Amino acid sequence: MKPFLYALSTCFHCQRTKRWFADHKIEYDFIDVDLAEAEERKKIVDEIKTLTGASQFPVVTLNDKHVIGFNEEKLKDLLGI
Repeated sequence: MKPFLYALSTCFHCQRTKRWFADHKIEYDFIDVDLAEAEERKKIVDEIKTLTGASQFPVVTLNDKHVIGFNEEKLKDLLGI
């Protein structure tokens, strides 16, 4: 299963997370939430709030776990690397 990234297209930490995945050759799926249509964006933000209790970005999910923000150690732990 691939990790999923909830990101914002203009977010520095989201861009760092995407770059980190690329540097480590990790395949992932993502959505830039700010580029989604209004209804879809609201639905996604609600999902993130339910999952994390906040609406911070980036959020990386895998299985039933998640990492909020760019945190290399937590990402490594989440991905088992």
